[in-house]
Order: sequence, then C-alpha cells, then structure tokens
Amino acid sequence: MKITDAVHRVDGAGKLKGETKYIEDMHFDNMLYAKTLRSKIAKGRITNIEYPELPKEIFIIDAEDMPANNEVAIIERDMPVFAKDAVRYLGEPIALVVGEDKDAILKYMSKIKIEYAEEEPVCDLSQAAKKPDHIMTERAYEKGNLSEIEYDEKVTEIFETTYQEQLYMEKQGVVGTVEEGVVTVYGSLQCPYYALGALKHAMGMDETKLRVIQTPTGGAFGGKEEYPSLLACQVAAAAYKLKRPVRLVLDRREDMAYTTKRHPSKMVITSYIKDKKVLGMDFDIMLDAGSYLGLSDVVMQRAIFTMTGGYKIANLKMRGRTVRTNNVFTGAFRGFGAPQSMYALELHMSHLAKHLGEDPLKFRRRHYVKRGDLTATNGRFNEEIYLDRLTDLLENMSGYKEAVSKKRILAGYGVSVVPHGGGFTGDGEAVHIKAVVKLKKESNGRVTILVSNVEMGQGAITTLSKIVAIVLEMDMDRVGYETPDTFKVPDSGPTVASRTTMVVGALLARAAAKLKNRMHEPGEVIITEHFKQPDYVKWNAETLQGNAYMAYSWSVLLARVEVDPVSYEVKCTDIWGAYDVGVPIDEKLLIGQIQGGMVQGLGYAIMENMTSKAGGIEQFTFSSYPIPTTMDVPKLHAEWIINPYQDGPFGAKSVGELTLVGVAPAVAAAIEDAIGIITSEIPVTPEVIERSLV
Repeated sequence: MKITDAVHRVDGAGKLKGETKYIEDMHFDNMLYAKTLRSKIAKGRITNIEYPELPKEIFIIDAEDMPANNEVAIIERDMPVFAKDAVRYLGEPIALVVGEDKDAILKYMSKIKIEYAEEEPVCDLSQAAKKPDHIMTERAYEKGNLSEIEYDEKVTEIFETTYQEQLYMEKQGVVGTVEEGVVTVYGSLQCPYYALGALKHAMGMDETKLRVIQTPTGGAFGGKEEYPSLLACQVAAAAYKLKRPVRLVLDRREDMAYTTKRHPSKMVITSYIKDKKVLGMDFDIMLDAGSYLGLSDVVMQRAIFTMTGGYKIANLKMRGRTVRTNNVFTGAFRGFGAPQSMYALELHMSHLAKHLGEDPLKFRRRHYVKRGDLTATNGRFNEEIYLDRLTDLLENMSGYKEAVSKKRILAGYGVSVVPHGGGFTGDGEAVHIKAVVKLKKESNGRVTILVSNVEMGQGAITTLSKIVAIVLEMDMDRVGYETPDTFKVPDSGPTVASRTTMVVGALLARAAAKLKNRMHEPGEVIITEHFKQPDYVKWNAETLQGNAYMAYSWSVLLARVEVDPVSYEVKCTDIWGAYDVGVPIDEKLLIGQIQGGMVQGLGYAIMENMTSKAGGIEQFTFSSYPIPTTMDVPKLHAEWIINPYQDGPFGAKSVGELTLVGVAPAVAAAIEDAIGIITSEIPVTPEVIERSLV
C-alpha cells in the first residue's frame, strides 16, 4: 500500500449500516433526562426564581449544586456553569430541570417564574467597541515602518461579516454518570481533555475521580470544541447530586440559538500603493465575542497572524480586538478567524486590482511570498512556496485567460489566494498542548493507536491508521483505534487547528518507526512519543513576533457565478481550486475535504445569513437558515501539487480548514465582476446586491 492509495474508511461500514451508536442511541440504566432552564432576557439581574413544589422524580440542578466552582474553565473562567445573580445573554443557562419523563419536565418548566431587573443590553459590535470596559482583549504588532513610507495613494475599505452556524448533523449531547465513585461524562465532542480540565475545576476533583469518554460524533466543525465543556459540567453536577445517569441533548432550535458560532466581525483595511504595488497595510479587526471570552482571543490571534496572506508586504500595522456584547457567546468554527480576515484581505486585493486596471491574478503574482521571506510577524517562511506554480495550475485547469477575456452578461469570475497555518500558533504546540501519543503492540500482534484525537466525520481514524500501517508495513485491518477515553489514552491535544494529521500523525509515524523494530517481541509493547518543537520555530508570545506557524498550506481559487437580473439571486456554477497540502495521505479523503470546504464556504459567501436582534439569534431553524443543498452545489474542480513538508508524516501538511477559507472572497469578487458593483459584506444576498446597485 502506498501513501496516496485510496482506502475504505475505517468507520464507514458502521455508519452506512446504521450500526454506529451516537449519544442519543446509548442506553444507561435508571437514566434521567435534563432540559435547560434559560434566561428570557439578554441582560439583567435575577431578582427572584419561583419554583413550584417539586413533584416526585423532578429535580432542579443549579449554581448551588456545583461541588467546587460555578465556573467553566476554558481559557478564562468568566462564564458560569449556571447563571446565579445575573444573566448576560438571551438563553443563558440558569438551571437544569431533570426527570424521568420528558413531558413532565416540560410541564413543570412552564410553571417556573423568574423575575429580573432588566438592563439595557449592548448588542451592536461597533457601539460596544466604543466602551472601554467592553474590550475584552487587544493584540497588536508591526512590521517595517508604515509611517515612513512614500506612496502614490492609499485606499481604505471597511468589511463586515455576520454569524455562521456550524449546523453539524448531530446535535450537542452529553450524559453524566457516577460509576464506582468516578464521575464520567460521555459526549459528542472534539476535545476530551478540554472537558476534563473544565470538570476538574468545577467539580473540585482530580483526574482519578473524573473521566471523559468521546462518543461517535456526527459532525462538529469547531462547534464541539469548547461548548461541550459547559454541558459536561452541568451533567456532571447533576449526576453527582442524584447518583443516576443524566442525559442532556439539545433540541435543534436550542442548538442553533444558544451555542457558539463563527464570530461576526468588522474590519478596516488601508493599503498604501506606489507604482501599482502595495508597500504597506494598516489592518484593524474587531470580533464580536458575545457575552464571555471563551476562545475568542485565540480566534482573534489567528485572524491577525494570517495577515498578510500570501503576499510580501514590507510594512504592516496590525490590531485586533475581542469585544464583549450581550449576544450569544461565539467560538470555534472551521478556519478559526481566517475566514473573516482573509475575506477582507482577498476582496480588498481584488478591489485594488480593479482600481489599478489590472488582472486580479497578475496583480497578486507581483506580491507573492517565497521561501526565506519574512512573514507578517517577522518570522521566516521555511518551506518551499509554489504560489506561481499553483496559479499556473489554476489557470490551465480552468482556462482562465480565455474565460475572463470573453464578453459576458451577468456572469463573472473571482479569485482568491489563501494560506493556512497548521497546528497551534507560535509555540503553542510545545508550551501549551505538549502532545503525547502511544502505540501499543498487543499480544496477538495487532497494533492499537492511543490518542485523544477524535473522529467526527473528517476521516481521522482512517488517516492515522493508514500512517501507522504503512510505517509498520502491515494491513490496515490489523491497526486498531482506542475510542478517546481519558482513562485510557494520553493527551495528544484537541482535534482542532488542522493539526491531527500534520502534528499527531507525525508523532504516530515516529512511534511506529520505533515499534517496527520491536514487533517480534512477545507480549505487549508500548511506544510513547512526545511533541518536540522544530528548531526553526522561534516565537515571542509577548511581542507576537516570530514564526506564527510551523508550516503553511496554500490554495488558489477561481469562482464563476451567474446573477439573475430580476431576483438578484446568485448561482455559482463552478469553483476551481489548486492546492498545496504537502503530500496527501489519502487522495479520496483529500477530495472529500476539498468539496466539503468549498460547499461550506459557498454557504458563508451567499446564503447563510444569521442575524441577532436584541441579543437573540433570529434564524434558528432549517427553514430560516438556508445552507447549500444538492441543487446549489456548483461543479467542483480540484488539483494539487506535491510539495513535501519535512516534519509532516510522509510530507503531509494541514488540509481541513484551508479548503473553506478562500471561497467567500472568490465568490464575492465574481458577483462584483458579473454586475459591476462593489460589496463589503457577506453573505452577498439579493438584498446586499440591491443595496449595492443604488
């Protein structure tokens, strides 16, 4: 078997046959159901809660039932497990109502009365940013000296994005139990050790009394990174108090209205131009963090570190802020800040090209970075960068020059050039994550992978099993994968940041190489491998200077759209993508990631308009929040080059997030090309087009 050979997905048969058991399919003896009692206002003090007399087998779990701390430990501890004295967003959890019968729970909840001293919420991002006490975090860095450059002209633009909902197929769900004195949480989640850390703080227990087990997870896209930590603390407290299993599964409307989403953003970018070349940029980005910090500061950092994309810009001034509002708190979503900042940068580059009378690809080529150039944060690009090759590949596969030169009516083309850094930023992998993996040779000669990285539909089990099997020169069916369970697997880090293949896969490849020489030994053999930061990664977390990423993957995209002259509806007919992801571990899985990312990015570009009014999400059903269906999916074309990354398994780099990030700016630029308008927000809905025509 070669690394590029396509293989059957390890988890495919069980899912196709309907045999895979998700959290709602699992049976627990003597189990209770839980429903969340939520705030009906966006901001205010809780002055009184009137609970009717509790009938038999109905229980209340609230802040008073937290064994140690009524706080969710994510990065900060600013979010309560249950709101006690005040609420900060519409739908904030106040208590769990737990019982044996779902209808009885709902009937009882209808009788609960909560009194508030309501306060005026701050829900507008721009208004909140004017209040110093609403700035949660602020980061800034510079490159070169923007104040001393000489330029012919400067161009300033403002871009805005709204929410995007992950809309995973399986809703958020967890079960808490007490088994032999151990509080165990089973859950549909991405990061078992994140949930464990939150439980240790909330429950006041160590890891010998707390256990997290990942159940088969039906999609996540980042939406099950930090949010399950909140749910885990809630059901753990309930199970601990009642000494019975407690299941909490959100209904679809709850899931869409109250869980984390992609951050709305506002970005101001100014470019300084001389002789048709960008000499400097000033970029300011604000993210609506909602009511609590969560992971927003990390999202913001990735958004600003991604600048200035694939371009060599000698002078840069960068500022990023996370802003508190009384909207639902926002968090991780595929791309993690880059979809917002790269949308602004890439559409801005298309606008500059048009302003200067240049072809958008030709204009970009003059700015391409190469190996050895300085990054935005004054690190060095260490690997080979083949943006010209990728651009040539895109032009050839799409017939770009001929297509754009033809006379067209209400049809247009748009491009984008986007990098994505794999793994945690800076020295995060070495200082914060410190990934550990284990490989175990069983007595029967089979090999078991022991990692905390989860399968959530992306093909992680298949990819990691394939890496190990190839190194050991054995059939894949002799390689097993231990379900992530904090009692059984080491902390190899979260399944986020496009790191599973590039970082964890590389550790497993090294472990397999060591195990290969010991496969002949009798009995069990365990090999442990620890992450070691490459020598070329130099990073200062205080100044935000150095190598923000170990390596970058790259994409060059072209989108073609047609615009209806009456309804202003947009039909995307084609998307072409040329990619550098190092060496694909499995080309079939790569195509799946590319196609999925393209479609999700298309929804972000033209369809998925999610808004908040007075702190409440307005679109919280499938009927009000449209995503692309099979009728909306364009022809998807993808090719790639081979550019091995020295520290990746078999030369592999990151894939999962890259494939989404560049789609929205390419599609937005294509719409502008089709009807001769300028836009500054996504999604580009018919209403946006109509406003732009005025």
